[in-house]
Amino acid sequence: MEAQKEALQRIISTLANKNDEIQNFIDTLNHTLKGVQANSSNVIAELDEEFDGLYSILDEMKESMTNSIKQEQAHKSQELQNQLSQCSNALENSEELLEFAARSLDIKDPEEFSKAARQIKDRVTMASAFRISLKPKVSDNMTHLMVDFSQERQMLQALKFLPVPKAPEIDPVECLVADNAVTIVWRMPEEDNKIDHFVLEYRKTNFDGLPRVKDETCWELIDYIKGTEYTLSGLKFDSKYMNFRVRACNKAVAGEYSDPVTLETKALVFNLDNTSSHLNLKVEDSYVEWDPTGGKGQENKIKGKENKGRSGTPSPKRTSVSSRSPLIRGSRDRFTGESYTVLGDTAIESGQHYWEVRAQKDCKSYSVGVAYKNLGKFDQLGKTNTSWCIHVNNWLQTTFAAKHNNKAKALDMTVPDRIGVYCDFDGGQLSFYNASSKQLLYTFKTKFTQPLLPGFMVWCGGLALTTGLQVPSAVKMLQKSENGLSGSASSLTNVTQ
Repeated sequence: MEAQKEALQRIISTLANKNDEIQNFIDTLNHTLKGVQANSSNVIAELDEEFDGLYSILDEMKESMTNSIKQEQAHKSQELQNQLSQCSNALENSEELLEFAARSLDIKDPEEFSKAARQIKDRVTMASAFRISLKPKVSDNMTHLMVDFSQERQMLQALKFLPVPKAPEIDPVECLVADNAVTIVWRMPEEDNKIDHFVLEYRKTNFDGLPRVKDETCWELIDYIKGTEYTLSGLKFDSKYMNFRVRACNKAVAGEYSDPVTLETKALVFNLDNTSSHLNLKVEDSYVEWDPTGGKGQENKIKGKENKGRSGTPSPKRTSVSSRSPLIRGSRDRFTGESYTVLGDTAIESGQHYWEVRAQKDCKSYSVGVAYKNLGKFDQLGKTNTSWCIHVNNWLQTTFAAKHNNKAKALDMTVPDRIGVYCDFDGGQLSFYNASSKQLLYTFKTKFTQPLLPGFMVWCGGLALTTGLQVPSAVKMLQKSENGLSGSASSLTNVTQ
């Protein structure tokens, strides 16, 4: 009976999974159908626009060429009109001279005849009829403005849809996920010299495998990529995976998307656990601030004088915090006394992890490290054998030290603006770095026997936390060399149970 129930449960689970796959495929088909309808309307509109543009060019060319013909006609007509006018004037003068010459033949007086003959000779010599050209300056030929559009007509008749670029192929082997950056590499299945650029789309997801239509964030787009690879940098890996797809575009059309590729972008993501905080701490997801009026505000009402004149407003030095969203105090007294501590809400039980912390410039004292869950309510980070940290004290004079089991190791170096924390649970290693330069500050080597929680202590100031970070490549390289050097941590190393 039990075996049959188990078998039936497996069948039910298989059917449920298959139904989920089919439903997801149905959603994809419906989404694709809507896309076909919308895209068909779009390409028809674009076709109308292209032909309207072509008609407009033809109209402009016809008008321009017609104007050229009219200008040639006007030029030739003007030249011929000028010649015609000159010839008419010359002819009129010549006819007048001819008539004068004919009358002169009837003159009987030799002296007057001689005078008339000289006048006729002089006028003939100067007559325009003998100086003008009797050849037209221009011809009536207009064949140089004739057109033959047979080739263009063939080209227009050969118009067809521009070939759609083929879908690129993303190469998962060449893709790289490192240092909170992802480099995507793709190639075309065949050479296409008409490709103008590529479009890359990506989105974060917690599902492995093919992208889903439902319950997914929208694709984010990066356009006009000229090469066949692209690097997305400065990412926060707050999801397990990222989907990527890419398509090629020519001057007029975009091709189909490549098959989507899912890359793992796993990193430790945690927030501060406000239920674990000291009542003098105000806590939000990734920020903690010390508040002198905190939980003691209620107690000090009884003391009266100690609380006289004290207001609940933030220190003027921390006015920038006032623009933040309201911070939440711990709902219970997990830490008390002088243990101004808050823990992370996610336990580390295996693997290698990295996060960073930035302190306010006016922060008087703070600690950054890890601790077991059983850290006592009065315990301070680094003062027990269940916690490890580096401590910065800016009160009166700056001190910088690594602490564990109530022992301190002074660190002779400048306190960085940001501290990177590297935890290798399985390798029993906790290292602190200058997050900007990746300079190693200190390394604890031990054997972790219980789950670890990130821990933070702050007094007179605030700490900002950045998670979702991969272990930086520079830290990985330093860890390889550091694994052969254990002397720097020997004074504080302790194998805890």
